[in-house]
Amino acid sequence: MQNISTNIDEALALLRAGELVGIPTETVYGLAADAARPEAVAKIFTMKGRPADHPVIVHLAGKDQLSDWARDIPDSAWKLAEAFWPGSLTLILQRQPQVPDAVTGGQDTVGLRAPAHPLTHELLRRFGGGLAAPSANQFGHVSPTTAQHVYAEFGERLPLILDGGPCLVGVESTIVGLTGDFPTLLRPGGVPREAIEDVLGITLVHHEKPAEAKLRVSGLLDSHYAPRTPLYMGGLRRLEDEAYRHLEQGKRVAILHRSPLAGGVCGLESHQMPDEPEAFARDLYATLRVFDEGRHFDFLLLETPPQTPAWLAVNDRVKRAAVGILT
Repeated sequence: MQNISTNIDEALALLRAGELVGIPTETVYGLAADAARPEAVAKIFTMKGRPADHPVIVHLAGKDQLSDWARDIPDSAWKLAEAFWPGSLTLILQRQPQVPDAVTGGQDTVGLRAPAHPLTHELLRRFGGGLAAPSANQFGHVSPTTAQHVYAEFGERLPLILDGGPCLVGVESTIVGLTGDFPTLLRPGGVPREAIEDVLGITLVHHEKPAEAKLRVSGLLDSHYAPRTPLYMGGLRRLEDEAYRHLEQGKRVAILHRSPLAGGVCGLESHQMPDEPEAFARDLYATLRVFDEGRHFDFLLLETPPQTPAWLAVNDRVKRAAVGILT
């Protein structure tokens, strides 16, 4: 894997030449290009197979760059940037006129984040501008949380992948919209909703559907983060019954579960997921990839996570990754 390295100088040279680089963040790995160059950003869309009207998040070194990309910045944005940047929080703000349509999907808003991963923070500090960087995977597929995952998606077509080790958060950033009358939770993620509400002193409006938000932002499509093997969710006993039925038909099935299995299903492959939300989130995408790639399963069955606030981001991701819910 000649294109995996930790060489920031090589990454800077490629980015300044308008090329793509895979970069680590604390959430997932990103596919980065110079956000100020539409022709460079266009390469992201081509590499990912991403719809041209789907906006990408611009990654910055810190809050001092906010005014370079956004205008009419409300006090709430400065408070959140002060509290959570660098970190797993994306702010949707009114864009500056010079921000390319290639980044915003033609909208008047732009998504901005300052990632906390030390390697990419240093890259951004030295780069001096913004990097457009959606997840480094084929559009709609499971997000990558290691450099090897990125290589599995793009191979040698990607000039360089910066190796920052496994991602510590494992699911994408929280997205908060700050262009309407009230701050809005558009996508749950690495920063808990309650922590944001504590800083702002208000309750966030939460839009789960793109039409409700009236904005196009990353990761809000109904089908997203999905393995290529069909994934179904449900209660564990229901999943075990379904697994037995498929095994009788000669199908290969795996159950990803938190609760103890009842047992007695001969030939069933299973994997114990963490019972704590942060650890579950950190392992989710890597586990889906293990069972999706090269294992030749016909179906994956995932036990529905707890429906509590601590599991909000996990539930958002698995709901979009699953093709159906078994009741």
